[in-house]
Amino acid sequence: MSAPTDVPDGPLDVLTMGRISVDIYPLRVGVPLEDVETFGRFLGGSATNVAVAAARLGRRSAVVTRTGQDAFARYVHRALGELGVDDRFVSDVPGLPTPVTFCEIFPPDDFPLWFYRTPTAPDLQIRADELDLRAVRDAGVFWVTVTGLCQQPSLDAHRAALEARGRRPLTVLDLDYRPMFWQDASQARGRVHEALGHVTVAVGNREECEVATGETDPGAAALALLDRGVELAVVKQGPRGVLARTATERVQVPPHPVDVVNGLGAGDAFGGALCHGLLAGWPLDRVLRFANVAGAIVASRLECSSAMPTTHEVDELLASGARATASDPLLRGVIR
Repeated sequence: MSAPTDVPDGPLDVLTMGRISVDIYPLRVGVPLEDVETFGRFLGGSATNVAVAAARLGRRSAVVTRTGQDAFARYVHRALGELGVDDRFVSDVPGLPTPVTFCEIFPPDDFPLWFYRTPTAPDLQIRADELDLRAVRDAGVFWVTVTGLCQQPSLDAHRAALEARGRRPLTVLDLDYRPMFWQDASQARGRVHEALGHVTVAVGNREECEVATGETDPGAAALALLDRGVELAVVKQGPRGVLARTATERVQVPPHPVDVVNGLGAGDAFGGALCHGLLAGWPLDRVLRFANVAGAIVASRLECSSAMPTTHEVDELLASGARATASDPLLRGVIR
């Protein structure tokens, strides 16, 4: 595939790079996978979800990724278009199936995942010579994930993209550590340390930040990320809220209350909202509160990508201070 040499209508607001999949989620909450008879099909993958979340907030977004040459690939392209994400950088890989991901849903905090993407997946076959480096350089936010560093040729493609980006502001590393994609945590930590020298923002939960830095304390992890060269470190702490550090500022905001249905997409919603707030130039406190609410809304819904909220939805819930609750009466009955 030869990549496009230009992006119409100027630079993208948000360009993400990495994992894509078709999420196969049970339509019955709280039921073991072996007993589930009906499933929903949704667009998924962390980098893809972040692009969708940004698009839902009004940002021009695209994702760099790869699929198979199958019916699920056709679905992926259609879903991206329906959700407002530019699919021009989504190419196919002959001989590999488009990945699918199954989960179980046991609210409020147990959501086991099964990734069908071994021994490799199309999105780990992104090649450096196929990248549109102009689009990478010019995007308002360029967002990559740790998963994209786990295999070749994806690793070298990420290296090439980050080198071309040149640590421009809002170059983001999502620490997104998934143990099943790595030999061990030390291998991931080495790749993360290399990547941190090329980004300006790092974001992850407590466990991901520990893998990246070796620090178990969120404050110490944030400082370690700054020591590695990032300008903004964001540590998501679950029920303790979110901590963010820069060289001159420390901000911690509490979580937004939510009746959790499915927590799997909340971090990606947070990521898309983080991009939106940083692009808008908001104060860090406002960015984090907005992102927390976006994450809470998605956690109160079953699916991920198609559950991403609009700016109006986030602003309305943020202003009211109300609890994020399931919109489906059947789901409300399950989680209460």
